[in-house]
Amino acid sequence: MKNVIATRVALLALCLLLFGTNQSGVAQAAPKGEKKAKSAVGAVDKAYLQKIWDGWGTLDAAGQKQYYAQGPHVFFDDEPLKFSSWDEYQATTAKELAEYKTGRFTVNDDAEIHKSGDIYWSAATVASDMTQKSGKREQATFRWTAIFERENGKWLIVHEHVSVPMPE
Repeated sequence: MKNVIATRVALLALCLLLFGTNQSGVAQAAPKGEKKAKSAVGAVDKAYLQKIWDGWGTLDAAGQKQYYAQGPHVFFDDEPLKFSSWDEYQATTAKELAEYKTGRFTVNDDAEIHKSGDIYWSAATVASDMTQKSGKREQATFRWTAIFERENGKWLIVHEHVSVPMPE
């Protein structure tokens, strides 16, 4: 457990070192009751994050290709631990999603979006509500961090980390 915590702290420190902590580059979800101003055209915003998760809710991993950079990129998921490309990620995820008949994901109001130079990085918790084909319902909240780079006019995920908190 101590190694897991130390690793997470080291990764966070590395992200902060690489991407900075300039508060002027932080975009958070608007408090309830307040309307959020429209972001710049083509920017990564909470609506874009939700669009990605709405795509996952269709349970079609192949359809998610449009949001992920192709080629050698690292994506971390709860299981298996690591994928070295979108193709690996898609193949494994498609098999897992085939066990479900419904899925719904909601990016929570704690979403933060940071812009640093030519990248965006986001961090949020995501609520999931999925039903297996057997009828068993699974609800959870997990952590999601993603790094986006612009490719051919579109913001694509070049690194992603999804994790489920360990049970107490």
